[in-house]
Amino acid sequence: MLTVAKESQQAHAKDHPQDPLLNAKDLKCYFPLTRGLMARVVGYVKAVDGVSFRVERGETFGLVGETACGKSTTARLIVGLHRPSGGTIEFNGEDVLAQKGPGLHRVRRQIQMVFQDPYSSLDPRQRIGNSIGEPLAVFRKGSKREQAEQVNELLHLVGLDNHFAKRYPHELSGGQRQRVGIARALALHPQLVVCDEPVSALDVSIQSQILNLLMDLQARLGLTYFFISHDLSVVRHICDRVAVMYLGKIVEMGGREEIFGQPAHPYTQALLSASPSPDPEQRKDRILLKGEVPSPLNPPPGCRFHPRCPFAQDRCREEEPGPQRIGEHWVACFFAWKGR
Repeated sequence: MLTVAKESQQAHAKDHPQDPLLNAKDLKCYFPLTRGLMARVVGYVKAVDGVSFRVERGETFGLVGETACGKSTTARLIVGLHRPSGGTIEFNGEDVLAQKGPGLHRVRRQIQMVFQDPYSSLDPRQRIGNSIGEPLAVFRKGSKREQAEQVNELLHLVGLDNHFAKRYPHELSGGQRQRVGIARALALHPQLVVCDEPVSALDVSIQSQILNLLMDLQARLGLTYFFISHDLSVVRHICDRVAVMYLGKIVEMGGREEIFGQPAHPYTQALLSASPSPDPEQRKDRILLKGEVPSPLNPPPGCRFHPRCPFAQDRCREEEPGPQRIGEHWVACFFAWKGR
């Protein structure tokens, strides 16, 4: 299986040498808010509002931000669990939203997801072997005997013995259940794995094991990760490039060292100032943001961060900033230089 998966990744990379694996442009996802017996639409929750990014082959692209900023909704748009309200998603140079029938099945095989809660993502009535083998059965990959062999190989791949195939989810620890979730995501040899907070529900000691497993699998299978987390230390450890999201929009994006070493957006600076340092002798100047995060049902005009920004001016309240280049990364702020 490992050889087949690796050769598959290399073949796709050879066919599309210069294209990014995933390219999202002006991606939007609005949820209608209804009222009354006739379910009249009275507004929209703008969970994702004009997000654009590229994920290169073989990299780990991180998406960070506060709770309810739109990170998980973006992940669900990528894997097809939500239908975008606008924008485009290209995978391997093909328009994902235009695919139907066999084309859509082909794309779905190549994009898989590891969910945040490993317990709720598994059917409690199914044995582990059946849960891992279900994608193989749905897409008719081999005979039942071949599928059982692949399940055993997937279990070994994520560090579990064959006897786990006969167990139920409640008989496993949190870390073991997440390993099962990873094995299930790899069953169809995907090119892109979307990881939605894959370690946030685990103990710290188990988190490091799962992160190291993901990195090892990436090196062995040539995987590409779209990694979502609110834990900046985890993102710094595993990601190559990072995008910072606030209230449905990306406010800063760049390489890991640029984002963590020279953050340009005031929101990014506030996030980094709040993260704990492993060095007890190192002291940080904490940036305290005033006010609450505005509602995505009625986002503020202009820059969405201006009600909490210490550098906001009249222009920020009236005009939405577009992305501008600072060094090697992009930032959506008129006065990003003031906080540097």
